[in-house]
Amino acid sequence: MPPSQSLIQVQSLASAGRIAEAAAALVAAADRNDGDALFELALWRISGQIIRRDTAAARTLMGRAADAGHLEAKLYFAHFLANGTGGEPDWQRARQLLEGLRGQHPRADEQLDLLRGMSIGDDGEPATDAKLETLSEKPLVRRLADFLSADECAYLMRRAAPRLTPSVVIDRATGRSHPHPVRRSDGTFFGVTEEDLVVNAINRRIAAATGTKPVQAEPLQIIHYSKGGEFRPHVDTGAPGGNQRIVTAVVYLTDDYEGGETRFMKTGLSFRGRVGELLTWRNVTAAGQPDPQTEHAGMPVTAGTKQIASRWIWAKPPVFPPPTPAVPNL
Repeated sequence: MPPSQSLIQVQSLASAGRIAEAAAALVAAADRNDGDALFELALWRISGQIIRRDTAAARTLMGRAADAGHLEAKLYFAHFLANGTGGEPDWQRARQLLEGLRGQHPRADEQLDLLRGMSIGDDGEPATDAKLETLSEKPLVRRLADFLSADECAYLMRRAAPRLTPSVVIDRATGRSHPHPVRRSDGTFFGVTEEDLVVNAINRRIAAATGTKPVQAEPLQIIHYSKGGEFRPHVDTGAPGGNQRIVTAVVYLTDDYEGGETRFMKTGLSFRGRVGELLTWRNVTAAGQPDPQTEHAGMPVTAGTKQIASRWIWAKPPVFPPPTPAVPNL
């Protein structure tokens, strides 16, 4: 369906550089319960680039857009409910909404097909305990084969493919991205709109396997290494003191490549996972400080394509500053 006339007006104002007028017009249209405007305003509230970021308001707006019959909003609202954007997670309601979209939205169909094959409870949590094998005690490195199914791995790669861009690092002080200094790869992540029920169930599975909670982690990242791609020696922690990335979890999505092993530089441990295999390591000492023994590298890929899913898990839920909005009074 074409966008509503109200949204067309907003887009025209924004294209002309009249950002404040566009924002005011969008808010006014949302107040009139225009479904397209409600959906767009929810996305603006998530982004924080134009108006102030407010995830609770975004959740409410997305729910209103869904109630107004906006198909994409129904899907995104289910995602918000599952992953806890703007409020407490409500997996059962999210699943019910997704079931209601069966046959109406291809992304809902795809998720439902995968969810039916997962061993999860009514709350989205894994129904079985993960039993990891220890590869190293110092640092603690563990593995688990078949952590994800081949279909789950393919789903993550398929969802990530259109959004892959050259890897960057995020400045924790400003929230801005910069070219990555030691990684040659492409990557993307599953933010709150893209963390659908399948991705959320995988995040819950990673949390259970590592003895952590989903809120402690950064969004799930997909990293794509072509021939020559690598991640030179580094540690995943920051400067001593303060909040730290305590655990790294990596799932290997492909294995039809050469080179590309994960190598721990101080201990000599080298690992090359099969499709769906999980590798985790603890980044800090018993005192919670960065452990230099965890220095590791993703060795250069010499043939084929290596893809992994990576999840960095912090001692406390990470907080990144929101962007400065162009229209700060809204």
